[in-house]
Amino acid sequence: MEFQGIKNWEGLLDPLDDDLRKEILRYGEFVEAAYRCFDFDVSSPTYATCLYPESSMLANCALDKSGYKVIKNLYATCATQMPRWTKRFPNLASPRSSWIGYVAVCDDEEEIARLGRRDVVIAYRGTATSSEWLENLRATLTCLPDDMAPENYDQPMVQSGFLSLYTTKNEGDQSLQETIREQIGNILDKHSDEPLSITVTGHSLGAALATLTAHDIATKFSHAPIVTVVSFGGPRVGNKGFRCQLEKSGTNVLRIVNSDDPVTKVPGFVIDDDDDDVAEKERASMAAAMPSWLQKCMEDTQWVYAEVGKELRLSSKDSPQISKGNVATCHDLKTYLHLVSNFAKEEHKLGQPHERSVALV
Repeated sequence: MEFQGIKNWEGLLDPLDDDLRKEILRYGEFVEAAYRCFDFDVSSPTYATCLYPESSMLANCALDKSGYKVIKNLYATCATQMPRWTKRFPNLASPRSSWIGYVAVCDDEEEIARLGRRDVVIAYRGTATSSEWLENLRATLTCLPDDMAPENYDQPMVQSGFLSLYTTKNEGDQSLQETIREQIGNILDKHSDEPLSITVTGHSLGAALATLTAHDIATKFSHAPIVTVVSFGGPRVGNKGFRCQLEKSGTNVLRIVNSDDPVTKVPGFVIDDDDDDVAEKERASMAAAMPSWLQKCMEDTQWVYAEVGKELRLSSKDSPQISKGNVATCHDLKTYLHLVSNFAKEEHKLGQPHERSVALV
């Protein structure tokens, strides 16, 4: 349970505990599967859907021995419409609703015994369609709906595009939020007599959706088990009010961040933070020197975000094999898994690859 953040990962991140490393990589493989299952071929009639049926999805991604079974495909719907001129460019074709991940439940007795509980995984891929890129660009903050912010005196706000992807319906179909709530409700009813955990994991856009999903589950279900986020290369999601709501709901968030990845530094900006990280202390120092009226004006612009959860900070520069990689390489999920696999204390350089070869990046 400590790996799920029940003690906020104290003493486990620097140096990175080897067993926690394995758990992070294990959840990273579920996110990899979400990418592998997605049909990226714009010319394909099945573009933006899942390539495999639920029954064989994990097997096709070499996760047939993971001990988990996929029970539900997940779809996200974009509220924004593609501009008309994009119709002249087939490569920009983009459906409003796209397959974005899945829900899987551990059903292997040995794995349940190893974990000490039945684990539920919700895994999300990152941005893949043009419509999703448009949602990413809707970077101003917007208030959480009432059913996601029962204690709204903190004025919790999140990025407009992420919230839209999570809550928008498509022509009578369920929204991603409705599907998640239905599935979690069914799981909690079915396994009410045994210990459970819910782990939401994702990369990039998927990391942002993972944070929203975990918060929604912890808020919606008063009897929910421990809910944990393991995110890779995620952008900022909300403001300080959202962070307060996240903490009050008991949601545990572990953010794996590559300091050379620009996606983790957007959207908006941070002017105050309570994190112990050196960079966060520098921001807090700058904020302290800023007049209160100026801070208030900046917050009113709806561009002031706050970091959430606990951070595991890595750097491509510490790996000789990928230190000269471009922005895309720094953000790639394979880079993140390579760095986690070879993570060492800050004062040491990363050694030779162990479980994750640089050839995969």
